[in-house]
Amino acid sequence: MEFKTPEELRYTKDHEWISSDGDVITIGITDFAQSQLGDIVFVELPEVGTTVENNSPFGVVESIKSVSDLIAPVSGEIVEVNTDLDNAPEQCNSAPFKAWMIKIRCSNLDELDSLLSAQDYLPLCQEN
Repeated sequence: MEFKTPEELRYTKDHEWISSDGDVITIGITDFAQSQLGDIVFVELPEVGTTVENNSPFGVVESIKSVSDLIAPVSGEIVEVNTDLDNAPEQCNSAPFKAWMIKIRCSNLDELDSLLSAQDYLPLCQEN
């Protein structure tokens, strides 16, 4: 199966996509992640102002198949949360690259260096 992996985004091994605008990082789940999860029925996200640590859980995505932690790809403070997902979590399935979850003001931009390019991320989608 072919999964969308926009070239302009970066990716994590936890199947999240990241876009950056200066020190503000937008995070969502990838096309591959939503396909593996199945129909997403609930998304639990933290409050604005919450501090998150790189590689630590920041929320939960629940589907009809399973519950999965969302892992912060960078450290920093949450500056925005996509509250549209409270009432329409299925947007993560229908438009995974538009249905962003949180925006973090990154406290250590060097952490972005560990993110994967689309080309480096794609092999992770074939392993499963």
